[in-house]
Amino acid sequence: MEVLKIATAGSVDDGKSTLIGRILYDTKSLTSDKLEAIEKTSKQKGYDYLDFSLATDGLVAEREQGITIDVAHIYFSTAKKSYIIADTPGHVEYTRNMVTGASTSQAAIILIDARKGVIEQTNRHFFINNLLRIKDVVVAINKMDLVDYSEETYNAIKADFQELMAKRDYQDQKITFIPVSALKGDNVVNKTDKTPWYTGPTLLEHFEALDRKDIFNVGTPRFPVQYVIRPKTDEHHDFRGFAGKVYGGELSVGDEVVALPSQTRSKIKDIYFHDKKYKTASRRSSVTITLDDEINLSRGDMLVKANDLPTVDKQFTATISWMDSLPLATGNKYIVQHGVNKVLAKVEQVHHKIAPDYSGIDTEADSLGMNDIAQVSFRLNKPIFYDQFKNHRTNGSFILIDTKSNSTVGAGFISYI
Repeated sequence: MEVLKIATAGSVDDGKSTLIGRILYDTKSLTSDKLEAIEKTSKQKGYDYLDFSLATDGLVAEREQGITIDVAHIYFSTAKKSYIIADTPGHVEYTRNMVTGASTSQAAIILIDARKGVIEQTNRHFFINNLLRIKDVVVAINKMDLVDYSEETYNAIKADFQELMAKRDYQDQKITFIPVSALKGDNVVNKTDKTPWYTGPTLLEHFEALDRKDIFNVGTPRFPVQYVIRPKTDEHHDFRGFAGKVYGGELSVGDEVVALPSQTRSKIKDIYFHDKKYKTASRRSSVTITLDDEINLSRGDMLVKANDLPTVDKQFTATISWMDSLPLATGNKYIVQHGVNKVLAKVEQVHHKIAPDYSGIDTEADSLGMNDIAQVSFRLNKPIFYDQFKNHRTNGSFILIDTKSNSTVGAGFISYI
């Protein structure tokens, strides 16, 4: 079954957790004990309604304050798709958590409180979705029940957001506006008769109708080798296959490929999935590939089509989302993990910090603090093979690891050579 990962975003109390809880409730994805716990806690709090945010807020501090702090991943399925929803926090100080949740998503929901409209956090969350090249974004104008389901309010917020859209640099993004009430369930899973002026799909209907080609960015095939398979059994004594996952495109039997970094050429002989052979490996499929020639290929190497090579270099400039309490500064050294490869990198220059609310850049900055976003240049101790993030989300992204603590301290998106 097709899996769709969705990131949520919005300011504090815009209703993200309630929206997700409502989806789980209306799709009958809540277990009976979870539903009983929600009913019991809602009564204890004196609510005359079910507090669906309790379905996702797992930390004690979250339940006490009614806010989201950590990134929670919620799983549910319909007859058409399986879904993973990344419920990310809305506070400014947890911007890094939103980057984490959105970095592997194919779609996003940005919630806006109908009473407040577009605010600074809306700018920030749209900026991150734009930065991460999320191709399908739903702007869910929530709490419509608190503005009497006003079409005028909905249109005013939509117009304000469209002004924000004019500032983006990623024009392939599809933006869909939906008026909802997460608390009441209007236009979330089921249509409501309270917004007769809205004729579009409900939130779930929109995602159910999404086609794979509409949510994945156009890319080129990249096949990082994760494991070399050598059974050495009597039946498969000479078998030598390369296991990995296809990113960005398709690979087919007969394709001429280049092995990186050796630059050795060969052709794809067979493609296996378990014990079955296939003519083509589609994007995001995990397969084993055999080649016509015995070439030197090991974990961390990459197979690419002969007419479509990535950049092979020891330096690049990237947009960095900094996630650590200790600052990033010029001259610092980190481990860059790019796919399965790990290389030592030195910070050559912090070019400028980027205000994620579209208010401009700071060219005087020479270090980064937690939640800062900036353009930074690196020099590596050995070459890696990469694409610009705008052309290939997987092969253009990496994480930074502290050499002493071994903690992940930043996420990077390669922008320039």
